[in-house]
Amino acid sequence: MSMRPTEITLHQKSRNLELTYEDGKAFSLPAEFLRVLSPSAEVRGHTPGSGKLQIGKENVAIKDIEPIGNYAIRIIFDDNHDSGIYDWDYLYDLGVKQDAYWEDYLQQLKAAGHERKAPDTDII
Repeated sequence: MSMRPTEITLHQKSRNLELTYEDGKAFSLPAEFLRVLSPSAEVRGHTPGSGKLQIGKENVAIKDIEPIGNYAIRIIFDDNHDSGIYDWDYLYDLGVKQDAYWEDYLQQLKAAGHERKAPDTDII
């Protein structure tokens, strides 16, 4: 059964996308998190294991959100990335497993020898 959001709110100042679902669950997903886990081929790769680690996305923001039919949204980021189609199930999965996915991303950065910088706090 597909979980469809009942509400999608973009908070541009905090750079969070808030999703509320039919089952009452609500998630606040940071723009950086959504950007580094984009479902696009550019990020995931065209074949298993060919994904590209996203680096330097700490200050990325969401410029716009476009509905894609009745099943997804396209998120347009201010770094011009706009090819990821986030379907309802993927967004729900990102919300439910947010901590695990984020920890995995941080471990990948570390393994690649990159250190994540704190986002700019003066962007309000």
